[in-house]
Amino acid sequence: MFSKKLEYVFLLIVFSALSVLALNYYKSYTFKHNPLPQSYIQQIQEKEQNILHHMQKNFGFSYQFPLKITDKISGRLYGLTSYKNGTITIYLNKKVMQESMEYILSDVIAHEYAHALLFKLNQSTNHKDGHSLLWQRTCQKLGGKDCRKYVNQQEIIISKIPFR
Repeated sequence: MFSKKLEYVFLLIVFSALSVLALNYYKSYTFKHNPLPQSYIQQIQEKEQNILHHMQKNFGFSYQFPLKITDKISGRLYGLTSYKNGTITIYLNKKVMQESMEYILSDVIAHEYAHALLFKLNQSTNHKDGHSLLWQRTCQKLGGKDCRKYVNQQEIIISKIPFR
């Protein structure tokens, strides 16, 4: 009798785990294959307005750069700024948004805006990767919270743990 109950409990656990996996797969699939949710677009626009406010306050002008969401960025790159033929464009990686939207809002948009602004002002340094002291200060003046060179994946994962 006890082994039968144990078997039912085990089957219930397996069924529950499979249900959670299926739900997560469905959410990822629908996010990947549908336009960005309106709530994400609104949050990005609000952050961009905040950055423009900081730009006006700290640089005396504001300039809005084209900001595009794409799933064409490979790997775990959160964003990038392109300066091609005199045109500056900021790209955000849609593939990482579902799991890291908070990080994109708090750090990535200001990070990329700092690159774009330095391109616009022709103050991009010869620093080999574009993350000079001037870039860091610009990022901070635009409201960036963490103006570092690259993403620390462990910090992002740890920040999602509910019982820190």
